[in-house]
Amino acid sequence: MSMAKSGERLYHPFPALFDENSRTLILGSFPSVKSREQQFFYGHPQNRFWRVLAAVFSESAPQTIAEKRALVLAHHLALWDVVGSCTVEGSSDASIGGAAPNDLSPIFLAAPISRVFTNGKTAYALYERHQLPKTRLPAQYLPSTSPANAAWSFEKLVSAWRVLAEETG
Repeated sequence: MSMAKSGERLYHPFPALFDENSRTLILGSFPSVKSREQQFFYGHPQNRFWRVLAAVFSESAPQTIAEKRALVLAHHLALWDVVGSCTVEGSSDASIGGAAPNDLSPIFLAAPISRVFTNGKTAYALYERHQLPKTRLPAQYLPSTSPANAAWSFEKLVSAWRVLAEETG
């Protein structure tokens, strides 16, 4: 897959992951270069998302896309990104410009989503600006699993992300 030219508008290249049993929605900002290449969420090998999620639910870290999909759905989660199209330099959230939101309504219409979490501050800020007025469901910020978030150790991330395993009312 060729690299996007500087300033070129990119569109989210793959669909949301959810089913009718999904109750918790986890939103990232926009797929990284590696995720766009793999056509699936959190594709960079240094991103800790899949290891954190597996640790939260006391499971083995998934290796294949099929295993990752199964882990998400087995725990009634949904995955998507706040941004549907934007300009971005490489994989840097800080460089996201002209963000246009993804349409979250198909997820909310198909599944009884009762909680929304964001993977990182950029996703949280973009959700608050673009999505909250539509969903009216406040999001809870979780620290980014990105390798750029070196201030958070794996153990600290797992501790913060354990809220996903808590039962909802």
